[in-house]
Amino acid sequence: MSVYDFSATTIDGTEKSLADYKEKVLLIVNTASECGFTPQLEGLQNLFDTYKDKGFEVLGFPCNQFGSQDPGSNEEIQSFCQKNYGVTFQMFSKVDVKGENVHPLFNYLTHEAKGLLTKEIKWNFTKFLVDKNGQVIDRYAPQTKPETIANDIEKSLNS
Repeated sequence: MSVYDFSATTIDGTEKSLADYKEKVLLIVNTASECGFTPQLEGLQNLFDTYKDKGFEVLGFPCNQFGSQDPGSNEEIQSFCQKNYGVTFQMFSKVDVKGENVHPLFNYLTHEAKGLLTKEIKWNFTKFLVDKNGQVIDRYAPQTKPETIANDIEKSLNS
């Protein structure tokens, strides 16, 4: 199994297979517009801008499960991310990343890369690095700033 076995709805309502990202290094992140970590959107965009021509993609999945910090509609979230942080990487429709209605992709990601003490995602901006074969190679805590992941991304792109 790999992330390529999953699909998700883009923020504009189109169903997209993650197999479309074959042979790319991915950073999959659960985002929120009203979180203390929201400024990380700028760092994620910087990573995307730096490495997109080398086969790297950031995939953002808004989630309202932590402190109700992403209450807006998909349209409002997309507008906010673009206007305030210049986000051009792929954003998807709002999902649950834990619990009874967890999106299957996040069920897979958390099974492949468990967090500290629990496999469940505990907050917004948990990040999963996926290699060119669709395998999860690392998980980063919400506090991990995107720019500190650059070396791991470069290693994955060069392997």
